[in-house]
Amino acid sequence: MKHYDAIVIGAGQAGSPLCRKLANAGKKTLMIEKRWIGGTCVNDGCTPTKAMVASAKAAYMAKHSDDLGVHIDGFHVNMKQVKKRKDEIVMQSRSGGQKAIETTENLDLLFGEASFTGPKTIKVKRNDGGEEEVQADLIFLDAGATPMIPDIEGLKDIDYLTSTSILDLEEVPEHILIIGGNYVALEFAQMFHRFGSKISVLERGERIMAKEDEDISDELKKILVEEGLDIYTEAQVHKFEKTATGIKASAVIAGEKKEFTCSHVLLAAGRKPLTEALNLDKTGVELNEKGFIKVNDKLETNVPGIYALGDVNGGPAFTHIAYNDYTIVYRNLVEGTNYNTTDRPLPYCMFTDPQLGRVGLTEKQAREQGYAIKIATLPMKHVARAIEVGDTRGMMKAVVDVKTKEVLGVAILGAEGGEIMSVMQMAIEGGITYDRIRYCVFAHPTYSESLNNLFLKIEE
Repeated sequence: MKHYDAIVIGAGQAGSPLCRKLANAGKKTLMIEKRWIGGTCVNDGCTPTKAMVASAKAAYMAKHSDDLGVHIDGFHVNMKQVKKRKDEIVMQSRSGGQKAIETTENLDLLFGEASFTGPKTIKVKRNDGGEEEVQADLIFLDAGATPMIPDIEGLKDIDYLTSTSILDLEEVPEHILIIGGNYVALEFAQMFHRFGSKISVLERGERIMAKEDEDISDELKKILVEEGLDIYTEAQVHKFEKTATGIKASAVIAGEKKEFTCSHVLLAAGRKPLTEALNLDKTGVELNEKGFIKVNDKLETNVPGIYALGDVNGGPAFTHIAYNDYTIVYRNLVEGTNYNTTDRPLPYCMFTDPQLGRVGLTEKQAREQGYAIKIATLPMKHVARAIEVGDTRGMMKAVVDVKTKEVLGVAILGAEGGEIMSVMQMAIEGGITYDRIRYCVFAHPTYSESLNNLFLKIEE
């Protein structure tokens, strides 16, 4: 049995940089990856979807360019070419990540499925055949998550899509019925509608984007419906049937029965952790009720020396959070720091068009936590840059603390919403109060310049 100083399971956005840094710090390290280097982000998530979102945006602009005085007589979407471009971008990132691992001294790479056989002992079923058993004092779990498949009658009888398999389509579907009304579901919904698919979104909650404030949720729904998507809330499918012409879905919408006939079904109603194959019962590592690995604020499990990073630990399922997990663990173990996950910022961006950039508290959260607050909102139709570009959809919103004048949170639903949000994140982390931001000198004409006008909405 080969002994390592450290073993990293999973080459996602936490595991990949961590294994290299540990090796560079002098620890003999093994990386075990079941599939591809890069994890969900590179292979099934951020990289491929944002590449496809760019193609969908181009189709949307071609269709709506008349208002800008540019007349395009006919265009078509070539899904094979869209997929080819996406695949090339993914392969560039994946192969670059693999080369970085393979060329790092003191670091071994093993492709296969890992499972524990003891507290610090791991069996690896190699992808090329055979088995190996390895052990280490330090073990880091970055196994990730996978789409959750709901228990719906008839689902096993149809060729449903997930957020992974939909990326391999080479033809534009006629009609996609999408189960789920949150971030992943809505990005795909708008994307494929722009490619030419009819879209029906079924969200079982009272509204889409339930974690966002109601006004933001309503504004995004209005934008998507005006673009041509059908969105149903309080909706639940209870049966699928394969027919000669496609798929029939029987649903209940706000208490009333309704049937849909579609060509494809996309399941986008959540993800589950990839912990089952790890046989964590052999280690004593504790899981929560949903199967995610329990960790403390230093990302260590209940078993000393075993850490869980990224989506598998049940924290916010974002690439940048996984990467931050890595920086916390590495700096604490190797550099002797004392960082933790408590109170770290949680910025995120949903890449619908327009984007939704979010950081800090929502209005609802701020009220629940007892803050005395004021709210500032500014429609994008009052943003000079948005008017000039020709896209005035959406709104800016900020929540501020009356007593300290600190900005508690922002939601930017608009063109380049993620970039504007990032400006506000820097302000929040730097303690810049809203009364200073309202008189900041921003370059004209930029989107961020309208933060002046946003905070002028707040009366002293």
